[in-house]
Amino acid sequence: MSAQFREQLGTVEDRLFSTVFLGSGLLFLAMLFVGAVTTTSMMEMLAGANVNPDVWAFGRGSTQTLIPVYAMRMAAVFTLSVSTVGLRTAAVPRWVAVLGYLVALVLLLAAGEHRWTQLLFPAWVLLVSVVILVTRPPIRDGGTG
Repeated sequence: MSAQFREQLGTVEDRLFSTVFLGSGLLFLAMLFVGAVTTTSMMEMLAGANVNPDVWAFGRGSTQTLIPVYAMRMAAVFTLSVSTVGLRTAAVPRWVAVLGYLVALVLLLAAGEHRWTQLLFPAWVLLVSVVILVTRPPIRDGGTG
């Protein structure tokens, strides 16, 4: 999605937002991988003979904090940066960017307590992907003036 989104932006891409965009996306992905590794390790531990309750409690607590709290916060920052760049450059329709701000706000405030809100991020990414696929990039003046 990021390559197509950058293609829509053309030469007006703001470096600050592109850095936040890339950094938050990478952090989100890294947190998902750490959560997946921790969960897999815990499942392997359950398959063994000796289950250490302290290690289980630590792994469970870490995973339950990492994904819904920290990873969703990075998803919110990613959504904010994509929405801001999309709004500034008209790369996506205004309503998609405003919806992105709303999704980010919900993720920042409620993702830790209400698990269903975590589904908003992949739904919004799907929406942006579809919008990018069906809309034409804005025509930009290529001359120097």
